[in-house]
Amino acid sequence: MTYLQALLLGVVQGLAEFLPISSSAHLALVPYWFGWRLDEKTVFLFGVLVQMGTLIAVIACFFSDLREILRAAFRALRRGQPFADPDARLGWFILLGTVPAGLIGLILKPAVESAFSEPRIIAAFLYLTAIFLYWSDRAAKKTRQLSDLTAVDALLIGLGQALAIFPGVSRSGATIAVGLGRGFQRAEAGRFSFLLSVPIMIAAGVLSVLDLGNAALLTESAPKLILAALTAAGTGFFAIRWFLGYLAKKTLTVFAVYCAVVATGTLILTLVR
Repeated sequence: MTYLQALLLGVVQGLAEFLPISSSAHLALVPYWFGWRLDEKTVFLFGVLVQMGTLIAVIACFFSDLREILRAAFRALRRGQPFADPDARLGWFILLGTVPAGLIGLILKPAVESAFSEPRIIAAFLYLTAIFLYWSDRAAKKTRQLSDLTAVDALLIGLGQALAIFPGVSRSGATIAVGLGRGFQRAEAGRFSFLLSVPIMIAAGVLSVLDLGNAALLTESAPKLILAALTAAGTGFFAIRWFLGYLAKKTLTVFAVYCAVVATGTLILTLVR
C-alpha cells in the first residue's frame, strides 16, 4: 500500500463511515475499481484499524454529549437510581445497543472476512442498504425523540448495527433506518447512530490490534496507518457535521440511489473484466 492509496482510503473511510453508503464496501471496492493489488487480510485489518480515526471524529463531534452521559451515569449509580436521569439512561441504552453487534461480530467475523474480496456479494448488500434507506424514510412516522428511547428500541437499533458486519451494509444507514422505523426523527436517529458507534469502534480497534499479531507488519504499516487515520478523522468530523444538518432537512433518497448506482456499476465491472 502506497501513501497515496492510504490517503485516499482515509478519505473514503471518513466519508463512508458516517454517510449511509457503507465504509466496508468502499474500502473493499475502491482497490477493486482501480485495480490495486493489495493483500486481502491487510485491507480488512487496515479498514478496521483506520476506524480509530473516525472514532476520534465522532468523539470530537459529540464530546460534550459523551461527557455528560458518563457524568450522569456515575451520578445515577452513586444514588442507586441508574435509570432515573435521562442522560444516564441514554448511556445504558448505548451499551445495550452495542451487545448485538459485539456478539454477532465475534461469532461471524471469520466467516464474513472472505466476502470482502467478492464484489458481487458487496454489490448485493449495497442493494440491501439502498432498500433499507428508501423504505424506512417513507414508511416511518418520524415523530419520536431520544428522550422516548426504550430498551427495545436500543436492542433493535443495535441489531441494525450488527448487520454492518456484512460488507455493503452501512452501519449508519442500518441504524438510522431502524431508528426511523421505530418512529424517531431523522436527526434524532442520526444522533443515536453516531453515539452508538463509539463503543463498537473502540472494541473493534482493540480486537484488530490483537488480531494483527505480527509486530513487523504493524511497524511497517504504521506511517501509512497514521496518515489514513488522521485523514479519516478530519474527513469524518466534517462528514458528521454536514450529515446531521442534512438529516434535519432532507430525505435519505439520494443515498439510496447512490448505493444502488454503485452496486450496479460494480456488477457491470465484474462482467467486463
